[in-house]
Amino acid sequence: MTGAPLVTVRDLSVAFRQGGKDSLAVDKVSFEIHRGETLALVGESGSGKSVTALSLVRLLNYPAAHHPGGSILFQGEGAPLDLLTAEDSQLRKIRGNAISMVFQEPMTSLNPLHTIERQIGEILGLHRGLSGTAARTRILDLLNKVGIRDPESRLGAYPHELSGGQRQRVMIAMALANEPDLLIADEPTTALDVTVQAKILDLLRDLQRETGMAMLFITHDLGIVRRIAHRVAIMRRGQIVEQGVVDDVFSGPKHPYTQALLAAEPKGEPAMPHDEAPVVVEVRDLKVHFPIRTGLMKRVTGHVKAVDGIDLTIRAGETLGIVGESGSGKTTLGQAILRLIRSEGAIRVLGRDVQGVGFKAMRPLRRDMQIVFQDPYGSLSPRMSVAEIVAEGLYIQQPGLGDEAARGIVARALHDVGLDPAAMDRYPHEFSGGQRQRIAIARAMALDPKFVVLDEPTSALDMSVQAQIVDLLRELQVKRQLAYLFISHDLKVVRALSSHVIVMQNGQVVEQGPAAELFARPRSDYTRTLFAAALHR
Repeated sequence: MTGAPLVTVRDLSVAFRQGGKDSLAVDKVSFEIHRGETLALVGESGSGKSVTALSLVRLLNYPAAHHPGGSILFQGEGAPLDLLTAEDSQLRKIRGNAISMVFQEPMTSLNPLHTIERQIGEILGLHRGLSGTAARTRILDLLNKVGIRDPESRLGAYPHELSGGQRQRVMIAMALANEPDLLIADEPTTALDVTVQAKILDLLRDLQRETGMAMLFITHDLGIVRRIAHRVAIMRRGQIVEQGVVDDVFSGPKHPYTQALLAAEPKGEPAMPHDEAPVVVEVRDLKVHFPIRTGLMKRVTGHVKAVDGIDLTIRAGETLGIVGESGSGKTTLGQAILRLIRSEGAIRVLGRDVQGVGFKAMRPLRRDMQIVFQDPYGSLSPRMSVAEIVAEGLYIQQPGLGDEAARGIVARALHDVGLDPAAMDRYPHEFSGGQRQRIAIARAMALDPKFVVLDEPTSALDMSVQAQIVDLLRELQVKRQLAYLFISHDLKVVRALSSHVIVMQNGQVVEQGPAAELFARPRSDYTRTLFAAALHR
Protein backbone atom coordinates (compact mmCIF):
# COMPACT_ATOMS: atom_id res chain seq x y z
CA MET A 1 0.00 0.00 0.00
CA THR A 2 1.24 3.51 -0.87
CA GLY A 3 0.55 6.84 0.80
CA ALA A 4 0.02 7.70 4.44
CA PRO A 5 -1.94 5.13 6.48
CA LEU A 6 -5.53 6.00 7.37
CA VAL A 7 -4.96 4.62 10.89
CA THR A 8 -1.64 4.20 12.66
CA VAL A 9 -1.66 2.39 16.01
CA ARG A 10 1.60 2.59 17.95
CA ASP A 11 2.38 0.75 21.21
CA LEU A 12 -1.28 0.78 22.28
CA SER A 13 -1.83 -0.54 25.79
CA VAL A 14 -5.15 -0.95 27.61
CA ALA A 15 -5.51 -1.69 31.32
CA PHE A 16 -8.58 -2.21 33.49
CA ARG A 17 -8.56 -1.02 37.09
CA GLN A 18 -10.41 -3.13 39.65
CA GLY A 19 -9.96 -3.21 43.39
CA GLY A 20 -7.05 -0.79 43.20
CA LYS A 21 -5.10 -3.05 40.83
CA ASP A 22 -4.49 -2.78 37.08
CA SER A 23 -4.97 -5.72 34.72
CA LEU A 24 -3.31 -5.33 31.33
CA ALA A 25 -5.62 -6.46 28.50
CA VAL A 26 -3.66 -5.06 25.52
CA ASP A 27 0.12 -4.77 25.65
CA LYS A 28 1.97 -2.46 23.23
CA VAL A 29 0.05 -3.35 20.08
CA SER A 30 1.10 -1.70 16.79
CA PHE A 31 -0.38 -1.87 13.28
CA GLU A 32 -1.42 0.27 10.32
CA ILE A 33 -4.48 0.29 8.07
CA HIS A 34 -4.44 1.98 4.66
CA ARG A 35 -7.39 3.22 2.66
CA GLY A 36 -8.98 0.42 0.67
CA GLU A 37 -7.27 -2.22 2.81
CA THR A 38 -8.67 -4.87 5.12
CA LEU A 39 -6.69 -5.89 8.18
CA ALA A 40 -8.01 -8.99 9.95
CA LEU A 41 -7.46 -9.23 13.70
CA VAL A 42 -7.49 -12.90 14.74
CA GLY A 43 -7.04 -14.65 18.06
CA GLU A 44 -8.72 -16.56 20.85
CA SER A 45 -11.59 -15.16 22.88
CA GLY A 46 -10.10 -12.87 25.51
CA SER A 47 -6.95 -12.15 23.47
CA GLY A 48 -7.75 -8.43 23.32
CA LYS A 49 -9.16 -8.12 19.79
CA SER A 50 -12.39 -6.33 20.70
CA VAL A 51 -10.70 -4.19 23.36
CA THR A 52 -8.23 -3.01 20.71
CA ALA A 53 -11.05 -2.21 18.29
CA LEU A 54 -13.11 -0.34 20.89
CA SER A 55 -10.04 1.73 21.78
CA LEU A 56 -10.01 3.16 18.26
CA VAL A 57 -13.26 5.01 18.97
CA ARG A 58 -12.84 5.25 22.76
CA LEU A 59 -15.89 3.14 23.59
CA LEU A 60 -14.38 1.28 26.54
CA ASN A 61 -15.72 1.68 30.06
CA TYR A 62 -13.73 4.71 31.09
CA PRO A 63 -12.29 5.55 33.65
CA ALA A 64 -12.11 1.90 34.77
CA ALA A 65 -10.32 1.32 31.45
CA HIS A 66 -7.32 3.47 30.70
CA HIS A 67 -4.34 3.61 28.35
CA PRO A 68 -0.91 3.37 30.05
CA GLY A 69 0.70 4.25 26.73
CA GLY A 70 0.41 4.42 22.97
CA SER A 71 -1.26 6.50 20.28
CA ILE A 72 -3.93 6.04 17.59
CA LEU A 73 -3.45 8.49 14.71
CA PHE A 74 -6.42 8.90 12.36
CA GLN A 75 -5.69 10.61 9.04
CA GLY A 76 -9.09 12.01 8.10
CA GLU A 77 -9.62 15.45 6.62
CA GLY A 78 -6.90 17.85 7.73
CA ALA A 79 -4.10 17.06 10.15
CA PRO A 80 -3.80 13.60 11.78
CA LEU A 81 -5.77 13.31 15.01
CA ASP A 82 -4.72 11.20 17.99
CA LEU A 83 -7.99 9.51 18.94
CA LEU A 84 -6.75 8.71 22.44
CA THR A 85 -6.39 12.39 23.32
CA ALA A 86 -9.10 13.91 21.09
CA GLU A 87 -11.87 16.06 22.58
CA ASP A 88 -15.33 14.52 22.95
CA SER A 89 -16.70 16.98 20.37
CA GLN A 90 -14.14 15.74 17.83
CA LEU A 91 -14.96 12.10 18.56
CA ARG A 92 -18.70 12.71 18.10
CA LYS A 93 -18.03 13.95 14.57
CA ILE A 94 -15.94 10.88 13.77
CA ARG A 95 -18.05 8.12 15.36
CA GLY A 96 -20.71 6.78 13.00
CA ASN A 97 -19.51 9.04 10.22
CA ALA A 98 -15.79 8.66 9.44
CA ILE A 99 -15.52 5.52 11.58
CA SER A 100 -18.41 3.07 11.95
CA MET A 101 -18.61 -0.17 13.87
CA VAL A 102 -20.57 -3.41 13.60
CA PHE A 103 -20.77 -5.04 17.00
CA GLN A 104 -20.66 -8.76 17.71
CA GLU A 105 -24.02 -9.04 19.49
CA PRO A 106 -26.79 -7.19 17.63
CA MET A 107 -29.56 -7.80 20.17
CA THR A 108 -27.70 -5.71 22.74
CA SER A 109 -26.82 -3.01 20.17
CA LEU A 110 -30.28 -2.45 18.68
CA ASN A 111 -32.91 -0.51 20.66
CA PRO A 112 -35.74 -2.95 21.49
CA LEU A 113 -38.30 -0.09 21.64
CA HIS A 114 -37.63 1.35 18.16
CA THR A 115 -38.48 0.00 14.72
CA ILE A 116 -35.79 -0.85 12.20
CA GLU A 117 -36.74 2.16 10.06
CA ARG A 118 -36.41 4.55 13.00
CA GLN A 119 -33.02 3.20 14.07
CA ILE A 120 -31.42 3.44 10.63
CA GLY A 121 -33.22 6.73 9.95
CA GLU A 122 -31.78 8.23 13.13
CA ILE A 123 -28.24 7.78 11.80
CA LEU A 124 -29.12 9.23 8.39
CA GLY A 125 -30.83 12.20 10.00
CA LEU A 126 -28.01 12.91 12.45
CA HIS A 127 -25.13 12.72 9.98
CA ARG A 128 -26.71 13.49 6.60
CA GLY A 129 -29.85 15.43 7.43
CA LEU A 130 -32.06 12.95 5.54
CA SER A 131 -35.70 12.53 6.49
CA GLY A 132 -39.04 11.51 5.01
CA THR A 133 -39.04 9.94 1.55
CA ALA A 134 -35.29 10.46 0.99
CA ALA A 135 -34.44 8.65 4.22
CA ARG A 136 -36.86 5.80 3.51
CA THR A 137 -35.43 5.33 0.00
CA ARG A 138 -31.90 5.14 1.42
CA ILE A 139 -33.00 2.71 4.18
CA LEU A 140 -34.65 0.38 1.65
CA ASP A 141 -31.51 0.49 -0.51
CA LEU A 142 -29.33 -0.44 2.47
CA LEU A 143 -31.62 -3.29 3.57
CA ASN A 144 -31.65 -4.64 0.02
CA LYS A 145 -27.86 -4.56 -0.13
CA VAL A 146 -27.45 -6.57 3.06
CA GLY A 147 -29.90 -9.26 1.95
CA ILE A 148 -33.10 -8.46 3.90
CA ARG A 149 -35.97 -10.04 1.97
CA ASP A 150 -38.98 -7.83 1.23
CA PRO A 151 -37.45 -4.87 3.09
CA GLU A 152 -40.61 -2.73 2.92
CA SER A 153 -42.42 -5.23 5.15
CA ARG A 154 -39.56 -5.07 7.66
CA LEU A 155 -39.42 -1.29 8.14
CA GLY A 156 -41.96 -1.42 10.96
CA ALA A 157 -40.44 -4.50 12.61
CA TYR A 158 -38.79 -4.44 16.03
CA PRO A 159 -35.50 -6.27 16.74
CA HIS A 160 -37.19 -9.14 18.61
CA GLU A 161 -39.28 -9.86 15.50
CA LEU A 162 -36.16 -10.63 13.44
CA SER A 163 -33.92 -13.68 13.49
CA GLY A 164 -30.36 -13.39 14.81
CA GLY A 165 -28.96 -13.21 11.29
CA GLN A 166 -31.49 -10.59 10.21
CA ARG A 167 -30.63 -8.43 13.22
CA GLN A 168 -26.95 -8.60 12.31
CA ARG A 169 -27.75 -7.56 8.75
CA VAL A 170 -29.60 -4.52 10.09
CA MET A 171 -26.51 -3.63 12.15
CA ILE A 172 -24.34 -3.84 9.03
CA ALA A 173 -26.79 -1.60 7.14
CA MET A 174 -26.59 0.97 9.95
CA ALA A 175 -22.80 0.92 9.92
CA LEU A 176 -22.63 1.38 6.14
CA ALA A 177 -25.29 4.12 6.02
CA ASN A 178 -22.81 7.02 5.94
CA GLU A 179 -20.13 5.34 3.81
CA PRO A 180 -17.39 5.54 6.45
CA ASP A 181 -13.64 5.86 5.84
CA LEU A 182 -13.03 3.02 8.31
CA LEU A 183 -15.41 0.18 9.16
CA ILE A 184 -14.59 -1.75 12.33
CA ALA A 185 -16.32 -5.10 11.99
CA ASP A 186 -16.34 -7.15 15.20
CA GLU A 187 -17.43 -10.66 14.14
CA PRO A 188 -19.97 -9.15 11.67
CA THR A 189 -20.99 -12.47 10.12
CA THR A 190 -21.16 -14.56 13.31
CA ALA A 191 -24.96 -14.77 13.29
CA LEU A 192 -25.31 -15.30 9.55
CA ASP A 193 -25.70 -18.51 7.61
CA VAL A 194 -22.93 -19.33 5.18
CA THR A 195 -24.73 -18.28 2.00
CA VAL A 196 -25.50 -14.85 3.45
CA GLN A 197 -21.97 -14.66 4.87
CA ALA A 198 -20.70 -14.95 1.31
CA LYS A 199 -23.08 -12.21 0.13
CA ILE A 200 -22.12 -9.88 2.99
CA LEU A 201 -18.41 -10.40 2.41
CA ASP A 202 -18.86 -9.74 -1.32
CA LEU A 203 -20.89 -6.63 -0.47
CA LEU A 204 -18.18 -5.30 1.85
CA ARG A 205 -15.52 -5.90 -0.78
CA ASP A 206 -17.63 -4.17 -3.47
CA LEU A 207 -18.21 -1.16 -1.20
CA GLN A 208 -14.52 -1.09 -0.40
CA ARG A 209 -13.65 -0.94 -4.11
CA GLU A 210 -16.25 1.78 -4.75
CA THR A 211 -15.43 4.04 -1.81
CA GLY A 212 -11.87 3.20 -0.79
CA MET A 213 -13.16 2.28 2.68
CA ALA A 214 -10.70 0.60 5.02
CA MET A 215 -11.73 -2.27 7.31
CA LEU A 216 -10.54 -3.64 10.60
CA PHE A 217 -12.12 -7.08 10.52
CA ILE A 218 -12.24 -9.08 13.77
CA THR A 219 -13.05 -12.75 13.35
CA HIS A 220 -12.23 -16.26 14.54
CA ASP A 221 -13.11 -17.79 11.15
CA LEU A 222 -9.91 -18.28 9.18
CA GLY A 223 -11.92 -19.07 6.05
CA ILE A 224 -13.31 -15.53 6.16
CA VAL A 225 -9.82 -14.11 6.65
CA ARG A 226 -8.65 -15.86 3.49
CA ARG A 227 -11.64 -14.52 1.61
CA ILE A 228 -11.68 -10.86 2.59
CA ALA A 229 -8.44 -9.68 4.22
CA HIS A 230 -5.28 -8.29 2.65
CA ARG A 231 -3.24 -8.53 5.84
CA VAL A 232 -3.71 -10.39 9.12
CA ALA A 233 -2.55 -9.77 12.68
CA ILE A 234 -2.59 -12.67 15.14
CA MET A 235 -3.28 -11.73 18.78
CA ARG A 236 -2.63 -13.73 21.91
CA ARG A 237 -2.88 -12.59 25.52
CA GLY A 238 -3.03 -8.93 24.56
CA GLN A 239 -0.09 -8.96 22.16
CA ILE A 240 0.28 -9.28 18.38
CA VAL A 241 2.51 -12.31 17.94
CA GLU A 242 2.59 -12.28 14.13
CA GLN A 243 1.32 -10.10 11.28
CA GLY A 244 1.76 -9.81 7.56
CA VAL A 245 0.16 -10.48 4.17
CA VAL A 246 -2.54 -13.16 4.50
CA ASP A 247 -1.03 -15.58 1.97
CA ASP A 248 2.42 -15.28 3.54
CA VAL A 249 1.22 -15.85 7.11
CA PHE A 250 -1.11 -18.73 6.19
CA SER A 251 1.40 -20.52 3.95
CA GLY A 252 4.38 -20.10 6.27
CA PRO A 253 3.31 -19.27 9.85
CA LYS A 254 6.33 -18.53 12.04
CA HIS A 255 4.88 -18.31 15.55
CA PRO A 256 3.83 -21.60 17.26
CA TYR A 257 0.46 -20.09 18.23
CA THR A 258 -0.29 -19.17 14.60
CA GLN A 259 0.62 -22.69 13.55
CA ALA A 260 -1.73 -24.16 16.19
CA LEU A 261 -4.53 -21.79 15.21
CA LEU A 262 -4.29 -22.74 11.53
CA ALA A 263 -4.32 -26.44 12.45
CA ALA A 264 -7.40 -26.10 14.68
CA GLU A 265 -10.67 -27.45 13.28
CA PRO A 266 -13.48 -29.54 14.78
CA LYS A 267 -12.47 -33.15 14.20
CA GLY A 268 -13.62 -36.62 15.10
CA GLU A 269 -16.74 -38.62 14.39
CA PRO A 270 -20.18 -37.86 15.87
CA ALA A 271 -21.53 -40.15 18.56
CA MET A 272 -23.79 -42.78 16.98
CA PRO A 273 -26.87 -43.85 18.96
CA HIS A 274 -27.65 -47.54 19.44
CA ASP A 275 -30.65 -48.82 17.50
CA GLU A 276 -32.27 -49.86 20.77
CA ALA A 277 -31.59 -46.49 22.47
CA PRO A 278 -34.80 -44.99 23.89
CA VAL A 279 -36.52 -42.18 22.03
CA VAL A 280 -36.08 -38.93 23.96
CA VAL A 281 -37.92 -36.52 21.65
CA GLU A 282 -40.58 -37.27 19.07
CA VAL A 283 -42.30 -34.56 17.02
CA ARG A 284 -45.08 -35.01 14.47
CA ASP A 285 -46.51 -32.39 12.09
CA LEU A 286 -45.21 -29.48 14.17
CA LYS A 287 -46.39 -26.05 13.03
CA VAL A 288 -45.65 -22.52 14.21
CA HIS A 289 -47.60 -19.91 12.26
CA PHE A 290 -47.34 -16.23 13.22
CA PRO A 291 -50.36 -14.08 12.25
CA ILE A 292 -49.93 -11.07 9.95
CA ARG A 293 -52.19 -8.21 11.07
CA THR A 294 -52.93 -5.29 8.77
CA GLY A 295 -55.29 -2.37 8.55
CA LEU A 296 -56.71 -0.04 11.18
CA MET A 297 -58.39 -2.89 13.05
CA LYS A 298 -55.29 -5.10 12.82
CA ARG A 299 -57.21 -8.00 11.35
CA VAL A 300 -55.36 -11.23 10.55
CA THR A 301 -54.80 -11.28 6.79
CA GLY A 302 -52.27 -14.08 6.58
CA HIS A 303 -49.62 -16.08 8.42
CA VAL A 304 -45.84 -16.38 8.45
CA LYS A 305 -45.24 -20.13 8.41
CA ALA A 306 -42.03 -20.21 10.47
CA VAL A 307 -42.32 -23.99 11.01
CA ASP A 308 -44.63 -25.85 8.68
CA GLY A 309 -45.25 -29.54 9.32
CA ILE A 310 -41.96 -30.88 10.73
CA ASP A 311 -41.46 -34.51 11.83
CA LEU A 312 -38.38 -35.64 13.75
CA THR A 313 -37.13 -38.22 16.25
CA ILE A 314 -34.08 -37.99 18.53
CA ARG A 315 -32.79 -40.93 20.56
CA ALA A 316 -30.60 -40.93 23.65
CA GLY A 317 -26.99 -40.32 22.65
CA GLU A 318 -27.96 -38.87 19.25
CA THR A 319 -27.36 -35.41 17.79
CA LEU A 320 -29.82 -34.15 15.21
CA GLY A 321 -28.31 -31.24 13.28
CA ILE A 322 -30.60 -28.53 11.91
CA VAL A 323 -29.12 -26.37 9.15
CA GLY A 324 -30.50 -23.69 6.88
CA GLU A 325 -30.42 -19.99 6.18
CA SER A 326 -31.24 -17.37 8.80
CA GLY A 327 -35.02 -17.11 9.04
CA SER A 328 -35.54 -20.69 7.85
CA GLY A 329 -37.19 -21.66 11.14
CA LYS A 330 -34.32 -23.47 12.90
CA THR A 331 -34.47 -21.59 16.20
CA THR A 332 -38.27 -21.44 16.15
CA LEU A 333 -38.35 -25.22 15.82
CA GLY A 334 -36.12 -25.65 18.89
CA GLN A 335 -38.13 -23.19 20.96
CA ALA A 336 -41.39 -24.88 20.00
CA ILE A 337 -40.15 -28.32 21.09
CA LEU A 338 -39.20 -26.83 24.47
CA ARG A 339 -42.63 -25.21 24.75
CA LEU A 340 -41.11 -21.72 24.84
CA ILE A 341 -43.48 -20.59 22.08
CA ARG A 342 -46.91 -21.81 20.99
CA SER A 343 -47.20 -24.47 18.34
CA GLU A 344 -49.51 -27.09 16.88
CA GLY A 345 -48.72 -30.78 16.51
CA ALA A 346 -47.53 -33.61 18.71
CA ILE A 347 -44.48 -33.17 20.98
CA ARG A 348 -43.39 -36.09 23.16
CA VAL A 349 -40.38 -35.83 25.49
CA LEU A 350 -39.23 -38.94 27.39
CA GLY A 351 -42.49 -40.63 26.37
CA ARG A 352 -44.74 -37.88 27.74
CA ASP A 353 -46.97 -35.63 25.64
CA VAL A 354 -45.89 -32.11 26.65
CA GLN A 355 -47.99 -30.17 24.14
CA GLY A 356 -51.00 -29.82 26.41
CA VAL A 357 -49.18 -29.56 29.74
CA GLY A 358 -49.89 -26.42 31.80
CA PHE A 359 -47.27 -23.96 33.05
CA LYS A 360 -46.97 -25.34 36.59
CA ALA A 361 -46.95 -28.96 35.49
CA MET A 362 -44.32 -28.11 32.87
CA ARG A 363 -41.83 -26.64 35.37
CA PRO A 364 -40.46 -29.94 36.82
CA LEU A 365 -40.14 -31.32 33.27
CA ARG A 366 -37.81 -28.47 32.30
CA ARG A 367 -34.97 -30.01 34.28
CA ASP A 368 -34.70 -32.62 31.52
CA MET A 369 -35.08 -30.03 28.71
CA GLN A 370 -32.42 -27.32 28.49
CA ILE A 371 -31.26 -24.80 25.90
CA VAL A 372 -28.07 -22.93 25.10
CA PHE A 373 -29.03 -19.71 23.33
CA GLN A 374 -27.28 -18.13 20.37
CA ASP A 375 -26.60 -14.79 22.09
CA PRO A 376 -24.87 -15.48 25.43
CA TYR A 377 -24.74 -11.83 26.49
CA GLY A 378 -28.49 -11.39 26.02
CA SER A 379 -29.30 -14.62 27.87
CA LEU A 380 -27.10 -13.96 30.92
CA SER A 381 -28.35 -11.47 33.50
CA PRO A 382 -25.80 -8.65 33.90
CA ARG A 383 -26.87 -8.24 37.55
CA MET A 384 -26.12 -11.81 38.57
CA SER A 385 -22.74 -13.40 39.20
CA VAL A 386 -21.73 -16.49 37.27
CA ALA A 387 -22.38 -18.63 40.36
CA GLU A 388 -25.92 -17.21 40.65
CA ILE A 389 -26.58 -17.70 36.93
CA VAL A 390 -25.47 -21.34 36.83
CA ALA A 391 -27.14 -22.19 40.16
CA GLU A 392 -30.48 -20.46 39.42
CA GLY A 393 -32.02 -23.55 37.86
CA LEU A 394 -30.66 -25.75 40.66
CA TYR A 395 -32.50 -23.74 43.33
CA ILE A 396 -35.73 -23.81 41.29
CA GLN A 397 -35.60 -27.57 40.76
CA GLN A 398 -34.17 -28.40 44.21
CA PRO A 399 -35.57 -25.83 46.69
CA GLY A 400 -33.80 -27.45 49.65
CA LEU A 401 -30.34 -27.35 48.08
CA GLY A 402 -27.76 -25.66 50.32
CA ASP A 403 -25.44 -22.91 49.11
CA GLU A 404 -22.30 -24.99 49.65
CA ALA A 405 -23.69 -27.91 47.65
CA ALA A 406 -24.84 -25.55 44.89
CA ARG A 407 -21.42 -23.92 44.62
CA GLY A 408 -19.86 -27.38 44.35
CA ILE A 409 -22.12 -28.24 41.41
CA VAL A 410 -21.39 -24.84 39.82
CA ALA A 411 -17.64 -25.40 40.21
CA ARG A 412 -17.84 -28.80 38.48
CA ALA A 413 -19.96 -27.38 35.64
CA LEU A 414 -17.51 -24.51 35.05
CA HIS A 415 -14.56 -26.90 35.11
CA ASP A 416 -16.29 -29.13 32.55
CA VAL A 417 -16.60 -26.25 30.08
CA GLY A 418 -13.02 -25.08 30.55
CA LEU A 419 -13.52 -22.14 32.93
CA ASP A 420 -11.75 -21.53 36.20
CA PRO A 421 -14.23 -22.19 39.06
CA ALA A 422 -12.47 -19.44 41.02
CA ALA A 423 -14.10 -16.94 38.62
CA MET A 424 -17.66 -17.89 39.62
CA ASP A 425 -18.19 -14.68 41.63
CA ARG A 426 -17.45 -12.45 38.64
CA TYR A 427 -20.11 -10.98 36.35
CA PRO A 428 -20.83 -11.64 32.62
CA HIS A 429 -19.41 -8.29 31.44
CA GLU A 430 -16.02 -9.33 32.83
CA PHE A 431 -15.77 -12.21 30.34
CA SER A 432 -15.17 -12.38 26.59
CA GLY A 433 -17.91 -13.47 24.20
CA GLY A 434 -16.54 -17.01 24.00
CA GLN A 435 -16.23 -17.29 27.76
CA ARG A 436 -19.84 -16.11 28.16
CA GLN A 437 -20.98 -18.88 25.82
CA ARG A 438 -19.19 -21.43 27.97
CA ILE A 439 -21.01 -20.05 31.01
CA ALA A 440 -24.30 -20.59 29.14
CA ILE A 441 -23.34 -24.20 28.40
CA ALA A 442 -22.41 -24.74 32.07
CA ARG A 443 -25.81 -23.41 33.14
CA ALA A 444 -27.58 -25.95 30.93
CA MET A 445 -25.40 -28.88 31.99
CA ALA A 446 -25.61 -28.16 35.73
CA LEU A 447 -29.14 -29.63 35.83
CA ASP A 448 -28.03 -32.92 34.25
CA PRO A 449 -30.66 -32.77 31.47
CA LYS A 450 -31.66 -35.53 29.05
CA PHE A 451 -32.36 -33.26 26.05
CA VAL A 452 -30.49 -30.07 25.11
CA VAL A 453 -31.24 -27.63 22.31
CA LEU A 454 -27.91 -26.12 21.21
CA ASP A 455 -28.73 -22.93 19.29
CA GLU A 456 -25.47 -21.88 17.61
CA PRO A 457 -23.43 -22.80 20.72
CA THR A 458 -20.07 -22.30 19.01
CA SER A 459 -20.85 -19.22 16.91
CA ALA A 460 -19.11 -16.85 19.38
CA LEU A 461 -16.02 -19.02 19.82
CA ASP A 462 -12.68 -18.95 18.04
CA MET A 463 -11.75 -22.03 16.05
CA SER A 464 -9.46 -23.64 18.63
CA VAL A 465 -12.12 -23.30 21.33
CA GLN A 466 -14.81 -24.52 18.90
CA ALA A 467 -12.91 -27.78 18.59
CA GLN A 468 -12.64 -28.03 22.37
CA ILE A 469 -16.35 -27.36 22.88
CA VAL A 470 -17.30 -29.94 20.23
CA ASP A 471 -15.11 -32.50 22.01
CA LEU A 472 -16.68 -31.50 25.34
CA LEU A 473 -20.25 -31.80 24.03
CA ARG A 474 -19.44 -35.19 22.52
CA GLU A 475 -17.83 -36.37 25.77
CA LEU A 476 -20.82 -35.22 27.85
CA GLN A 477 -23.17 -36.85 25.37
CA VAL A 478 -21.49 -40.24 25.57
CA LYS A 479 -21.13 -40.06 29.35
CA ARG A 480 -24.73 -39.01 30.03
CA GLN A 481 -26.45 -40.36 26.89
CA LEU A 482 -27.72 -36.87 26.06
CA ALA A 483 -29.96 -36.12 23.11
CA TYR A 484 -28.98 -32.93 21.25
CA LEU A 485 -30.86 -30.76 18.79
CA PHE A 486 -27.92 -28.89 17.27
CA ILE A 487 -28.80 -25.71 15.36
CA SER A 488 -25.97 -24.16 13.38
CA HIS A 489 -24.88 -22.55 10.14
CA ASP A 490 -21.31 -23.80 10.64
CA LEU A 491 -21.43 -27.03 8.66
CA LYS A 492 -17.94 -28.12 9.70
CA VAL A 493 -19.13 -28.20 13.32
CA VAL A 494 -22.40 -29.87 12.29
CA ARG A 495 -20.49 -32.59 10.46
CA ALA A 496 -18.25 -33.21 13.50
CA LEU A 497 -21.14 -33.46 15.96
CA SER A 498 -24.31 -34.63 14.19
CA SER A 499 -25.24 -38.19 13.25
CA HIS A 500 -28.41 -37.08 11.43
CA VAL A 501 -29.10 -33.80 9.63
CA ILE A 502 -32.25 -31.90 8.60
CA VAL A 503 -31.95 -29.09 6.03
CA MET A 504 -34.63 -26.40 6.44
CA GLN A 505 -35.82 -23.65 4.13
CA ASN A 506 -38.81 -21.36 4.69
CA GLY A 507 -40.07 -23.45 7.60
CA GLN A 508 -40.04 -26.78 5.76
CA VAL A 509 -37.69 -29.75 5.45
CA VAL A 510 -35.85 -29.64 2.14
CA GLU A 511 -33.77 -32.74 2.75
CA GLN A 512 -32.79 -35.01 5.63
CA GLY A 513 -30.81 -38.16 6.32
CA PRO A 514 -27.70 -39.62 7.95
CA ALA A 515 -25.05 -36.88 8.16
CA ALA A 516 -22.30 -38.81 6.36
CA GLU A 517 -24.61 -39.64 3.47
CA LEU A 518 -26.03 -36.12 3.21
CA PHE A 519 -22.63 -34.42 3.19
CA ALA A 520 -21.29 -36.87 0.62
CA ARG A 521 -24.30 -36.80 -1.73
CA PRO A 522 -26.70 -33.86 -1.19
CA ARG A 523 -29.71 -34.28 -3.45
CA SER A 524 -31.40 -30.87 -3.62
CA ASP A 525 -29.99 -27.78 -5.33
CA TYR A 526 -30.50 -25.74 -2.16
CA THR A 527 -28.47 -28.19 -0.05
CA ARG A 528 -25.68 -28.28 -2.62
CA THR A 529 -25.50 -24.46 -2.65
CA LEU A 530 -25.50 -24.34 1.14
CA PHE A 531 -22.75 -26.94 1.46
CA ALA A 532 -20.62 -25.36 -1.26
CA ALA A 533 -20.70 -21.97 0.48
CA ALA A 534 -19.72 -23.48 3.84
CA LEU A 535 -17.20 -26.18 3.00
CA HIS A 536 -15.25 -24.78 0.05
CA ARG A 537 -14.14 -21.36 1.24
